[in-house]
Amino acid sequence: MNKQHARKAMGLFVLEKSMLQLIREHWFSNVRADVLSGTVVALALIPEAVAFSIIAGVDPKVGLYASFAICVVNAFVGGRPAMISAATGAMALVMVTLVAEHGLEYLFATTVLTGILQIIAGSLRLANYMRFVSRSVVTGFVNALAILIFMAQLPELTNVTWVVYAMTAASLAIIYLLPYLPVIGRIVPSPLVAIVVMTGIYMSGSFDINTVGDMGDLPDSLPVLLWPDVPLNWETLSIIFPYALTLAVVGLMESMMTATIVDDLTDTGSNKNQECRGQGISNICTGFIGGMAGCGMIGQSVINVKSGGRTRLSSLAAGVVLLVMVVFLSDWVGQIPMAALVAVMIMVSIGTFSWTSIRDMPKHPLSTNIVMVSVVGIVLATHNLAIGVFVGVLLSALFFANKVGRLLYITSHLVDGDRRRAYEVTGQVFFASATTFRHHFDFHEALPAVTIDVHRAHFWDISAVEALDRVVMRLRRDGTEVDVVGLNEASRTLVDKVAVHDKPDAEKLLEGH
Repeated sequence: MNKQHARKAMGLFVLEKSMLQLIREHWFSNVRADVLSGTVVALALIPEAVAFSIIAGVDPKVGLYASFAICVVNAFVGGRPAMISAATGAMALVMVTLVAEHGLEYLFATTVLTGILQIIAGSLRLANYMRFVSRSVVTGFVNALAILIFMAQLPELTNVTWVVYAMTAASLAIIYLLPYLPVIGRIVPSPLVAIVVMTGIYMSGSFDINTVGDMGDLPDSLPVLLWPDVPLNWETLSIIFPYALTLAVVGLMESMMTATIVDDLTDTGSNKNQECRGQGISNICTGFIGGMAGCGMIGQSVINVKSGGRTRLSSLAAGVVLLVMVVFLSDWVGQIPMAALVAVMIMVSIGTFSWTSIRDMPKHPLSTNIVMVSVVGIVLATHNLAIGVFVGVLLSALFFANKVGRLLYITSHLVDGDRRRAYEVTGQVFFASATTFRHHFDFHEALPAVTIDVHRAHFWDISAVEALDRVVMRLRRDGTEVDVVGLNEASRTLVDKVAVHDKPDAEKLLEGH
């Protein structure tokens, strides 16, 4: 009995130790860098959240509360440490019509429903389908986003005074040169230094330039829990469900892309299905405090990682610092020059863009380049990342099917004293190669028997089985004896289930195909 108690105690001790190790790894293994990087992210999030709120047609506090809640909640329940999720432009664009036609309360209800749909998606493990997104699609997505981030800064650099250009250039100089300084360059994130220095310069002079305060009024109170003031009936559901479904799809797609990119930047893995559920929980919480739906942010995630953020603490710090700044330090935050934040976002766009993809284009297959360029072009044309990814995945599938479909080889030779022709099939038979399969057989050759050897082939779908049926039945009409040999187990299972050439009344059954 004592031994049993000892083993149980040892098991509990090991479990407790592993939990403590996991907590330390995910939260407290990089404290200083995480807090500093979170602060940089918070500063960069403020004008973006305000801008996205304006795009959606809502008060700035809606986007700011959303960014706070999503950052904080996702830090605990998300599947990708160091990833930043908040209010985004892609989601804001979907909300415009809803807010204009039905009002703010319906937006909150839609946000809650979006979260529920995302939790369902995560529970159904739909994130596993990310494996169907090719590297060329991801590269195109990243490059398009980098270009969009850069283009979004252009209004702040158009029709402005020389001071703006000087501050932007000085900020970029600090961002890129500070890391080369000994000691301090490794301790403090250069974007944070650039923001602090430029704010100090602005406050010490009287420059006529745009600041964060010019973007809109910052909130002056903490968020409170509230229930969306909408009737709970089928009419409300019919209004919000289409928007919620679109938001859920766009949000999960962008979040999965962001998680993949952070995986690559940090050389670590992540739980994509947990991230889906985490995004859902975050959006539900956001809807109940008066925020708008959000998702993963590639730009801010890159800022976080480039500034040294590695654990969940960086996401938590970003959300908490954001709320403290906009509520309690709004007078100071409002004086941050937009030029400094523009410089930070330019750094993000440069760091996000995959420059090797341009250099390697001559080495890559034409299909890969077409997919990447198509994704970039469509995203830039529509400003919709989801459409670009969808088209990219579709093109990748078509190119892949075409490539595999061409890897079908059929040879033949005469045996049994030239009385039997043996066809040997090698490759994959499916919808893209079914026509090619049929065209390799000579139906005008009058022979007593034909053997179709498929031990080096695989039949994938009903199109392949139908092609086999038509070949066998066409040969039999001319009185030729046909033997199909060498079916592997998987192909045989499909053929036995679907094929008609080996069944009575095969001709009638084939007509019904």
